[in-house]
Amino acid sequence: MSTPVSAPVAAKTPRPASLEESVVQTESRPGPVYAVVGLVVLLGLAWLARTLATDVPLWLADTPLHGVAAAVEYPVYAIALGLLGNLVLSLAGVRDKLATAFRTELFIKLGLVLLGATINFATIAKAGGPGILQAVLLITLVFAFTWWLGGRLGVDDKLRALLSSAVSICGVSAAISAAGAVQAKKEQLAYAASLVILFALPSIFVLPTLADALNLSPAVAGAWIGGNIDTTAAVTASAAIAGDDVLQVAAIVKSSQNVLIGVVAFLLTAYFAFKVERTEGAAAPSASELWTRFPKFVLGSSPPRSSRRST
Repeated sequence: MSTPVSAPVAAKTPRPASLEESVVQTESRPGPVYAVVGLVVLLGLAWLARTLATDVPLWLADTPLHGVAAAVEYPVYAIALGLLGNLVLSLAGVRDKLATAFRTELFIKLGLVLLGATINFATIAKAGGPGILQAVLLITLVFAFTWWLGGRLGVDDKLRALLSSAVSICGVSAAISAAGAVQAKKEQLAYAASLVILFALPSIFVLPTLADALNLSPAVAGAWIGGNIDTTAAVTASAAIAGDDVLQVAAIVKSSQNVLIGVVAFLLTAYFAFKVERTEGAAAPSASELWTRFPKFVLGSSPPRSSRRST
């Protein structure tokens, strides 16, 4: 008697996608046109923020609001227009299609590189050495305190690593590098990044105000802002509000901290591979596995998209 083909075996055969499904899947992927449109929108909002910062004080020159308008710098307009633009694009249902052009972290870091080309070498010579020393001490102390406090509160080791890296170095970028090093869950990375942004946004306005109220010099104010605000974007915005001299020093201090991401990522990779995971019964990792886990974008290259999704 012949044996009939079982249903489970037949079910394993994948059903070919219909023409309609293929069209829908193709249309769901944003094309290059959307990337160009998104870039135009981004540049338009940036131009509008700069224009408003220049023209609003002129428009209100003969009104009681002139003093307030003159005190509002372009980062404030940029934040307001960014939030408003995000809301409008989301309500219009096109934000996800245009989001391929919204590489704000990349643009900000490119801006910092260009800013570095305009900084006077005397400023670098004066602030560079102390800035690096300050970065090493601050990262060491803040990381150690956050790690200790997280342990006292019973926080998971991987989440402790993300939070410690984020608050001691440069916010979201440091959290991403730590997540790759310790193999953290996506939820843990999202939680750490949300906390960083939650505290960074008010700091943009609070720290320049306090620096002015305390009559801090540009060098001290720049070191304070660059060393204590977590994200690079928030440091740039806050220091720009405080003034160009403050921005130069803050950029040097923050860049000195950013350089140390690779060191912290390497130490976290080794610590979790040889200490934490061995304690849990895992086998010793090979050199190739350590290299796979190490977040290679800290060396200057971007991680592949698949790595970003799995982090």
